[in-house]
Amino acid sequence: MRTAYSVETVRTAERELMARLPEGALMQRAAAGLAAACAQLLGRVYASRVVLLVGSGDNGGDALYAGARLARRGAGVTAVLLAPERTHAGGLTALLRAGGTQAAPDAAEPLIRRAGLIVDGIVGIGGKGGLRPDAARLAALAEESRAAVVAVDLPSGVEADTGEVTGAAVRADLTVTFGTHKPGLLIDPAREYAGSVRLVDIGLDLPEEAALEALQHADVAARLPVPGAESDKYRRGVVGIAAGSARYPGAAVLAVSGALRGGAGAVRYVGPAGNAVIARFPETLVSDKGPRQAGRVQAWVVGPGAGEDAAMVAEVLEADVPVLVDADGLRFADRDLVRRRTAPTLMTPHAGEAAALLGVAREEVERARLTSVRELAALYGATVLLKGSTTVVADPGGGAVRVNSTGTSWLATAGSGDVLSGLTGSLLAAGLSALDAGSVGAYLHGLAGRFAADGAPMGAHDVADAIPDAWRDVRD
Repeated sequence: MRTAYSVETVRTAERELMARLPEGALMQRAAAGLAAACAQLLGRVYASRVVLLVGSGDNGGDALYAGARLARRGAGVTAVLLAPERTHAGGLTALLRAGGTQAAPDAAEPLIRRAGLIVDGIVGIGGKGGLRPDAARLAALAEESRAAVVAVDLPSGVEADTGEVTGAAVRADLTVTFGTHKPGLLIDPAREYAGSVRLVDIGLDLPEEAALEALQHADVAARLPVPGAESDKYRRGVVGIAAGSARYPGAAVLAVSGALRGGAGAVRYVGPAGNAVIARFPETLVSDKGPRQAGRVQAWVVGPGAGEDAAMVAEVLEADVPVLVDADGLRFADRDLVRRRTAPTLMTPHAGEAAALLGVAREEVERARLTSVRELAALYGATVLLKGSTTVVADPGGGAVRVNSTGTSWLATAGSGDVLSGLTGSLLAAGLSALDAGSVGAYLHGLAGRFAADGAPMGAHDVADAIPDAWRDVRD
């Protein structure tokens, strides 16, 4: 599992480690990893042109020491000093002794335009807000250049703990981060600025609980429900789907398609689209008697394409089983009713729906995804899966937020969320916790989207059809 830790946690671990090491040893570890990554990116270090953008913090020191290592291998290295009086003295001395040079910001433009590699050491992980004008100008020049841009620990101008970008920031091709990932490297919009991310182990002793977790194949495989020799369809779990309407029967069909591939033993459908569902999936158990009389289920999915059926949403939320609420169901999910529930509730809004529930603008949710998902989980006392370019899942009691690492922009297609709801609801019925069901469902859905698209447009039904391939890929 990939983990990310807050700035405060990282700094505490760094202080504890530095107390046990000779002075400067930790920075040298970071610089060695940074220099190795830069050399690999350059391919040929000798006679290459490298520009270091150096601020006043330790990131600037890391860049200077890494630049000294590159200079000793024959690179032409120039450090552009944004705060000469507060530049890391030891790092600058090392660079100059190795044959590097220094320059003022007003002389940087021709250097940047001729560079093959630019190293961003302007601001460290404690930076807040966008870059100041001098630094912003250098960041813009770096973006316009043909050089590869490497960020030290985190692109300057993005916020480490939240992933927010509130002003000008460096856009990197590669970010070399030390000790652990920072949340901003895994959360949009900051993630877009980081490029590829390489983690350099510098020996930090970090606590067990992280701020952020990203499941990988092995983590998902360990959570997938697998039937045993004595399993039958009821032991495997039955998921109920209360979805669809006369206007949106396809939402019901797509939710059922996801549910049938999610690990539960059977799918019950309740709603006005029963004929469409049974025509496409004859194995579905269709009822026209409402959720209370549909038969036994281990979890419900309510809301996709449900239109104005508030009564059905309320009826499902009164059930004493896990419930996933999506789409139209979110508008009718009474907050007090959700908070009173004793069984788990999983809400799956996109940014616009989350904004409506929080009473803020959509842009605010998209800018601050991590903050928004935590606030919404606390407000409703429910687990929340916030869909989007970075899908995040938060429990109401706090703890690590899960961030999804799979997906493709081709998933931005009508009905894709309905498939995700059915898939995730089926995992709930199979016995996964709301946090695991949400994060495993998002992972499989994103992977299925990649397989279905394969670089070309596809429909939501293609995503559902590709879920078995995603499942097998994870298991294998």
